[in-house]
Amino acid sequence: MKLLLCKNVQNLGIVGDTVNVSAGYARNYLLPQRLATEPTEVNVRRLAGARKVAELEVARERARMEEAAKRLEGVEITVSARANEEGVLYGSVGRREIVAALAEEGHVVLLDHVALPAPIRRLDTVLVDVRFAADLHSQIKVWVVREKTGEGDDAEGPGAPGDEVGREAGADDDGRDE
Repeated sequence: MKLLLCKNVQNLGIVGDTVNVSAGYARNYLLPQRLATEPTEVNVRRLAGARKVAELEVARERARMEEAAKRLEGVEITVSARANEEGVLYGSVGRREIVAALAEEGHVVLLDHVALPAPIRRLDTVLVDVRFAADLHSQIKVWVVREKTGEGDDAEGPGAPGDEVGREAGADDDGRDE
């Protein structure tokens, strides 16, 4: 079924594109959400201005992604995780942890951009692709290291200075500023 897009639809097209989609996709999603309409001559002319704006926006976004990909090339990040003696993680390091580590380094990357085939489950160094578009990607090195446990700090035990657990309920904390 041929439709004219009224709004940008990811992985389909931008405003003003005439696309050929299945009848079910058109009937159940595009038409009820008012993302597409019939490709009549009047509708094409009506959306011509919006298409020019969308093309400029797509070009700006592409330039921003190219710059981000260039800045990410060769970046190495370190993610700390708890692991046993054999180097097997108690949990795993996934896309969220990688995005958070990149954000700490000053790189803004969306969760969808990180192409991690499977979560990292061992202390290791892994090369991870960051895909901004089908033809635009960078490779980063992720170092998964053992989290410092601070075993020497346990000598103080509960009730140590600064430890909220050792404090008596209501002692000097009635919620008022004096």
